[in-house]
Amino acid sequence: MLSGWMALLVCLCIQGYGLYTPTAPGPGGVPGLDKLGHLLAFGVPAALAWLLRARWLVVLLVLHALVSEPLQHALAPARQMDPLDATANLLGIGLGVWIAATALRRWGHSGDMLPTGAQER
Repeated sequence: MLSGWMALLVCLCIQGYGLYTPTAPGPGGVPGLDKLGHLLAFGVPAALAWLLRARWLVVLLVLHALVSEPLQHALAPARQMDPLDATANLLGIGLGVWIAATALRRWGHSGDMLPTGAQER
């Protein structure tokens, strides 16, 4: 379970770096690629949070998805606010939670990233 929390922490650090660097990370010139980045930056942590039973973190991710664009523009004025980025953030969260919840139902998982019946040592 500790490895799940470490993976979540790494994802959140990558998310923070990608959102708040002075210039947009990644290759330029590919239309819409940044929307995929936003989708993944919020979807993967949301899925991990759901699997770790940290539902409260999903709520914080939704709040962050809504304020990240204005905050990003305030911290890095060279970056522009884009409502489609916020939309991609929210879609990523929804998709991440849906994938995690579907996986838990399909495989009969308890939701704590440990096999059913396994005990943490």
